[in-house]
Amino acid sequence: MRTIGWNILTFAFALTSAQGPKECSSPLEYPNIRLSSRYSSRNKFSSGDKVYYNCAEDYTPSTGSRAVECKGGTWTRLTLKCDKKSCGYAGDLLHGQLHYEGNSYLGEKVYATCNEGYTLKGQNYMICQASGWTGEFPTCEEGETTCSTPAVTNSVHRAGGVSEYQVGETMSFACQQGFRLDGAQQITCGSDGQWQPQPPKCLPSPDKTQPAETGACGVPQNVQNSNANLADKYITMTSFPSSAKVYYVCDVGYTPVGGSRVRICKNGKWTPLRLNCERKPCGSAGEIVNGRFVYSGVEFGDTATAVCDEGYILVGEVRRNCMSNGWDGRIPVCEAVDCDDPPVVKNAEMKGPQEPPYNYRTVISYQCRVGTLIGQKEIWCTKNGTWSTPPECHEITCPPPNVTNAFWMRAQNQFFRHQDTILIECRRGFMMKGPNSITCNNEGQWIPRLPECRRRPRRQPYRRG
Repeated sequence: MRTIGWNILTFAFALTSAQGPKECSSPLEYPNIRLSSRYSSRNKFSSGDKVYYNCAEDYTPSTGSRAVECKGGTWTRLTLKCDKKSCGYAGDLLHGQLHYEGNSYLGEKVYATCNEGYTLKGQNYMICQASGWTGEFPTCEEGETTCSTPAVTNSVHRAGGVSEYQVGETMSFACQQGFRLDGAQQITCGSDGQWQPQPPKCLPSPDKTQPAETGACGVPQNVQNSNANLADKYITMTSFPSSAKVYYVCDVGYTPVGGSRVRICKNGKWTPLRLNCERKPCGSAGEIVNGRFVYSGVEFGDTATAVCDEGYILVGEVRRNCMSNGWDGRIPVCEAVDCDDPPVVKNAEMKGPQEPPYNYRTVISYQCRVGTLIGQKEIWCTKNGTWSTPPECHEITCPPPNVTNAFWMRAQNQFFRHQDTILIECRRGFMMKGPNSITCNNEGQWIPRLPECRRRPRRQPYRRG
């Protein structure tokens, strides 16, 4: 019985040994996590094989390792955690608050509201995108939202008779005799300080025209290259009495730096415009860690282009524009270049970091288990995100040093490895010409060269005279 049991145990052990190490099937799938594409074509993995995962688009790694290993036919547990990308904190709104739609994830909005006594200027929200919060940052300006009285030339009736209107108040219009109303008869003050719909116009009736007043002026023409325009309230007016004044404002992105905003109608002509408008300055576009901005200038209309240091790649918008209220967009980020797993060299051991990330200038070294190292011992992660050229392990051999009439002082091998050295001796009756010690070099040749064994000359017998 003991013999039978022992035989059964021996057979079971032999069967297990014959099966060999268990293989793993395709790695598991996880939500918001993707298997590295280099493994997509494989469906079998050997014990000890490692595969790596990456976070899906719009997600970023937070904790854990990217690697899992095939052990005993099963994969180890993946500890990588991926969180949805977030734009984070949008900043402080002076005299107001920002209200986040959620956790600042991609696609979500942040809304702006102003404190009592302040009015919101600009769009009331920004959107989280891959490059950060997009849209112009809102501002809160002192004062309640009001609508100023629009100047509608040749109108005779304005309900209320005040210079400013509160949000929700209305205003009605009627035109003078000889003019007709073009547009809405009633308009309402909107929450953005603009009339809804736009104020109407009083245009001359087809059968009547107004007599020209002596000394009156027509519509003042814009002054070329002045970067200034007539204030909005005068745009709809078609004639101006003598001594009438009009005011100019600098174009968007320009600011007054001297001169007068006023032009006066004198003797049917407008006085010259003396207003000086210069481009608004934006100053610095910000500091980039591991990079810098290259400026075309720092005034309205200029651009700042982001450039990363060698070994870093840009994440975000490459260019910022100097706008009327400062630089648009957000400061981009320069992230270190990443290389894929280092190449496997046949018959070589790899030394260095065993798990990603492999950043720019990461160094991996190789040591041959068999053969001779051909190429650079070390490779590195380049600025392009690729590895420098890996070495190879070549089995360098030399053929037997077959020299006629000679033998060597070593085992009669069929081949000799790199750096093997042997001593050669000539057979009796022969003499050596050349080196008696030769070495196998890294090109599979004997150096310095193979010798020759030449027959010794026979001595002539001595003859007496």
